Amino acid sequence: MASTVTTEPSKDTTATSRPGYGQLLRTRGAWTFLLPGFAARQPFAMLTLSIVLLVQHTTGSYGAAGAVAAVTGVSMALFAPYSGRLADRFGQRAVLVPGVLVHTVSGLTLTALALGHAPLWALFVAAVPTGASVPQVGPMVRARWGVKLQGSPLMTTAAAFESVTDELTFVVGPLLATALCTAVDPAAGLVTEAALTLVGGLLFAAQKSTQPVVTGGGHARVEHASALRVPGVRVLIVAFLGIGSVFGGMQVSLAAFTESIGEPGLNGVLYGIFAAGNMLSGIVCGAIAWKAAPQHRLVVGYAALALAASGLWAAHSVLVLAGLGLLVGMCIAPALITGYTLVENLVPAGARTEAFTWLTGAVALGQAAAVTVAGQLEDRLWDGAGFLVPMGGTLLALGTVLALRSRLAARPRGRTVARGVGHRSPVTVD
Repeated sequence: MASTVTTEPSKDTTATSRPGYGQLLRTRGAWTFLLPGFAARQPFAMLTLSIVLLVQHTTGSYGAAGAVAAVTGVSMALFAPYSGRLADRFGQRAVLVPGVLVHTVSGLTLTALALGHAPLWALFVAAVPTGASVPQVGPMVRARWGVKLQGSPLMTTAAAFESVTDELTFVVGPLLATALCTAVDPAAGLVTEAALTLVGGLLFAAQKSTQPVVTGGGHARVEHASALRVPGVRVLIVAFLGIGSVFGGMQVSLAAFTESIGEPGLNGVLYGIFAAGNMLSGIVCGAIAWKAAPQHRLVVGYAALALAASGLWAAHSVLVLAGLGLLVGMCIAPALITGYTLVENLVPAGARTEAFTWLTGAVALGQAAAVTVAGQLEDRLWDGAGFLVPMGGTLLALGTVLALRSRLAARPRGRTVARGVGHRSPVTVD
């Protein structure tokens, strides 16, 4: 096992002037946390859709399904930043082990209640701990890359790689959840999600040698200052809420659309196309040496996202919806990557992991609100009315970003990166 702080990565990076994905993955000890980390990330991509499909099956209402999923998302959004702060203060293992156990038990309880046709309030109660205990593995993996690659030019490559990995989970997760819920059993998605959380989370937590060292002492106040004190982070939270509205609105609306045409199995395919566009554009963004300032890229990229999302409600065929979904997905990754770039530029190192979890929580909260509103629109209006949610969410967020874009400009400071992996741009791909 590699020690917690090692000079090996720096030694490796001197071997070539072209740090790329292949070289990154040869970093000693990286696979010990990447593989279990990928499995433990699946809850974020599987949980909402699995709940929607199960609860809609047992209640017959997308409104009820969206409401239960929304409670889970709100709970995750509220608790995610505190999970990140606790991990910084007490260590990742101390947070992950009890968290995955609680998540597994509460997720299985929610499944049993739904299958038993429990009242809606009971599903809400079970949804709270299910969402609150979702492991925040993405920010934790970024923090581990920071330990492994401290001072290495591979840090920017790791940033792009993590973005692509995040997007890949949104390809695999919804496809897996849909396949399990439609071809095996409506409860199979949540059961599998709980199992992946338990196994992946415990294996990830077991890799003690790669987790960041818990710091304290005289620098404790600096290390644990809240990321919300940075004005730019609050603007980014609004932007990520809009991105969450796309994820949530797409999940519910695609499920309703495919059911309305008698092809529920196409739900996972269409959502997979949307997520694949997200992933592919993430790869491209990571390979480009951007010259424009990140705050300008965010404005342009977000405007493209809002424009693409505004056409979803008018799609009435599978092919058109697949094409628009691909386009919307391709517009999401640049906004996400640029947002993480700005976090690294705006936030002091001691609060950066928490900042990542605030953005993750914002996506979850936007997703929760979107599945609720989209579910109500699908129940009360026409098939496809839920697609109005991504349009409204991104347009409102774009207005906020435009009005407050001056707060996204980084002020000069002499700090260096100590934790977390942001998303800087110039990356060469092997």
